[in-house]
Amino acid sequence: MELKQAIELRTSIRTFTDEKVPVNDLREIVRRAGLAPSVNNYQPWMFTVVTNTDTLSLMAEKVIKKLKEIPSNNSIAAKNVLSQVEWFATFFENAPAVIAIAMENYETVLEKGVQLSHDEINVMRNHPDIQSAGAVVQNILLSAVDLGYGACWLSAPMIAKDELGEIIGLSEKYHLISFVAIGKSSKEILQKPKKSIDEIFKLIE
Repeated sequence: MELKQAIELRTSIRTFTDEKVPVNDLREIVRRAGLAPSVNNYQPWMFTVVTNTDTLSLMAEKVIKKLKEIPSNNSIAAKNVLSQVEWFATFFENAPAVIAIAMENYETVLEKGVQLSHDEINVMRNHPDIQSAGAVVQNILLSAVDLGYGACWLSAPMIAKDELGEIIGLSEKYHLISFVAIGKSSKEILQKPKKSIDEIFKLIE
């Protein structure tokens, strides 16, 4: 599949068939993810792929528990809103595979020569580590499309990232950034309308 076609076909898939994703395809998707650009080519990432249904259910339970700990504003819509958020945060449990993306902190050269903390420099540079993670996620999403799968990038489960990290046995030097759920889509979903080029393009000559 051409890159242009994969970009134009990519859309968020949240419901999947029961068909498993072969390990070789998952390895290939992660291999391509690892080719993404990163700050100073530091490659601070680690990928954990979960296909075990019991583990995915346990992970979803941890997310639900965290969501229920968030104080409600007691509005009329609160119950419906929280129910909707719960689904969007936990549908990954029904995916054939979930790729958990974790990162380690990147120590910049600047940290060795200035009296600023890692966090202060990270904010000043507009979070290059998170930008690196975004490049990884895009590689995963486009690779999934290229190999005939649907995928969805999730950040909502990170509300329970410490608990989720424990479940997947994540090393202490890493912290979870996001999930990508992958599988065969249970129905055809077209990409939602995007802004036109005239709305998003600005040229300074």
